[in-house]
Amino acid sequence: MIDNISWLAIYPEIVLLVMGCVIALVDLGVHSPRRTATYVLTMLTLALVAGLQAMYASTGSTFYGFGNMVVSDSMGNWLKCFATVAVMVTLVYGRPYAADRDMMRGGELFTLSIFALLGMFIMISGNNFLMIYLGLELLTLSSYALVALRRDNATATEAAMKYFVLGAMASGFLLYGLSMVYGATGSLDIGQVFKAVNSGQIRHQVLVFGLVFVVAGLAFKLGVVPFHMWIPDVYQGAPTAVTLLIGGAPKLAAFAITIRLLVDGLLPLAIDWQQMLAVLAIGSLLVGNLAAIAQTNLKRMLAYSTISQMGFVLLGLMSGVVNGNVEAAAVENAYSASMFYVVSYVLTTLAAFGVILLLAREGFESEEIADFAGLNQRSPLYAAVMAVCLFSMAGIPPMVGFYAKLSVLQALVASGQAAYIAMAVFAVVMSLIGAFYYLRVVKVMYFDAPLTATSVSAPVDVRVVLTINGALVLGLGLLPGGLMALCAEAVVRALAT
Repeated sequence: MIDNISWLAIYPEIVLLVMGCVIALVDLGVHSPRRTATYVLTMLTLALVAGLQAMYASTGSTFYGFGNMVVSDSMGNWLKCFATVAVMVTLVYGRPYAADRDMMRGGELFTLSIFALLGMFIMISGNNFLMIYLGLELLTLSSYALVALRRDNATATEAAMKYFVLGAMASGFLLYGLSMVYGATGSLDIGQVFKAVNSGQIRHQVLVFGLVFVVAGLAFKLGVVPFHMWIPDVYQGAPTAVTLLIGGAPKLAAFAITIRLLVDGLLPLAIDWQQMLAVLAIGSLLVGNLAAIAQTNLKRMLAYSTISQMGFVLLGLMSGVVNGNVEAAAVENAYSASMFYVVSYVLTTLAAFGVILLLAREGFESEEIADFAGLNQRSPLYAAVMAVCLFSMAGIPPMVGFYAKLSVLQALVASGQAAYIAMAVFAVVMSLIGAFYYLRVVKVMYFDAPLTATSVSAPVDVRVVLTINGALVLGLGLLPGGLMALCAEAVVRALAT
């Protein structure tokens, strides 16, 4: 018998699923080339779902449903709320771009985005290996279809094929690792797995063997070295609107399943998985920043930038437990720093790709760095928004990216371990190298002569959302306390249960 609490735990997911099916049916009768009715209905649905998630999150309560298979907690609900808003913003930016490229002959862009978001919800809420994997597959299958949405474009089709092949391999890694952990602990429930591992009655070698595959699968979803091969090719090859959909909200879901699996389920093995994360973080910071310097394509440069940014997220995740000692203050500090970093990264990425989408026009992608030459002379507002985003990604104060990096570095230094402090120094050096390729784009926008004299025009909704987005990147940098406190409280409540 399923109780009312179970239905309450997945109420936003039910709304999203039902409305996704309704929107797919309604779209059959829409003949507008810009799918106005479908777009409006999608936006209303996402706004309702985001409101529900914010309401759930603000209560601060935690409850489990369907035999502990799903969990509704403060951290998960805030991440789902932010992911929903990110998808809304992505669709606002991407709609004019998609309409100009004949990607809206049907409503697939909207329906697949909703089902991808549903996959993220299931990943974030999953308290069971099977639920997490089902959510992951729903997200990735929707993403493969979205990348290949321009069926007549060879580059997009090639990117979809690469994404599909490498994604299938990564899913196999994760599934194999989870099966090993299940074989060792005898449970798919994350809470039961924690109890079994913590009992010390299980063979350590079997668990660590499974853990290696779990970390490899998670590393692919986060896009960190050496599982980063798909990121530059897919970011560059996919239609820019889809690149933003893949590079934004799913990072929140990937962070959530990393916390669910490694912290909620396998925390007693922290000394093992933290070493793995340390290697992945160092590789990501090194490869991401050095490879980005050589890029002339802005989307490809931002892809390598993403790899280095995710390296910072891993630095936060690996500094929570010191020498096997679980201290509440250190755990809260480290994991909330990572959550703050992911949220601020997604916010900045939305605005950066929003400007790229804005400058793209029919028959012209505007994704080379040279295409941004003299943007300040053509449109000071959009040049300023792009500059704010690039400064934030580089970690220059007073942007939100600076405080995100600072909070992660503080978590590392607070551990008092020489190795962690050395990694903090290494991360700062890599950030200084990374500042070069971000500032190069700013130099091109402000000091190079424009290639064209045409002014930049955009629909009212895009202009308004992009301005608010850019203002938030700056505003949350000037006043980061509210978001930091929200992340800290959410992490504390999630780990307390």
